[in-house]
Amino acid sequence: MAKSVLLISRQAPWAGIAAAEALDIALAAGAFDLPLSILFMDDGVLQLLEQQQPQALEQKDLSANLQALPMFGIEQLYVAQHCLTVRGLADSPLALAAERVDDQRIQQLIRQHDYVMTL
Repeated sequence: MAKSVLLISRQAPWAGIAAAEALDIALAAGAFDLPLSILFMDDGVLQLLEQQQPQALEQKDLSANLQALPMFGIEQLYVAQHCLTVRGLADSPLALAAERVDDQRIQQLIRQHDYVMTL
């Protein structure tokens, strides 16, 4: 049986290449049917905001990759509620159906996966 992976995405979508690389890893894992979950934390929660305008920063739009996650079998998506709250986004709509989780649930997620990757 394949080992499960928790991918923690902590970078804002336009703060470098880490957010795009995390999505690439997720899509590749999905293509090979590897059990993968994604947790968006810290500035990574900004990836889930609707109506992003990457053209203003001359960046590639990551929304197509985000929307492709369920098509690749990546449906275990989580977002740290406290990270949304700290950024004033506690009630903001998200571009994907990600489960909002508290610190206790985050610890459970980390323990229940065989591997944890942070980008």
